[in-house]
Amino acid sequence: MKEFVMIIRLEALPEINFSPEEMHAGMAVWEKWVDDIIARNILVSRGNRLGDDGRTIRDGKIITNGPYVETKEIIGGYLIIRANSIEEAADIAKSAPLVGIGSIEIRGLYSGNN
Repeated sequence: MKEFVMIIRLEALPEINFSPEEMHAGMAVWEKWVDDIIARNILVSRGNRLGDDGRTIRDGKIITNGPYVETKEIIGGYLIIRANSIEEAADIAKSAPLVGIGSIEIRGLYSGNN
């Protein structure tokens, strides 16, 4: 099996304010989904949640606040999973409960031997 990173992108929607109860319920659904991929033995790493305060260095060594200031996109975190192909990894990601309030980008991870 190969390893793939699932980059979790969320859209910054300041007009949407979730109550603590809604946040808790949403996280419970997410955790249930993660528990399922753990049970299937395809989770390599939960990664870490990424903060929304960042800096981007662009051509000309220009530093801007935030990774995607123009689009207000937030990279919320990442998971590393095992799958036989990028298509299979995409199918796994498609079942994630957060699809709809953001997106998941799939990329293959390659060791120095690949």
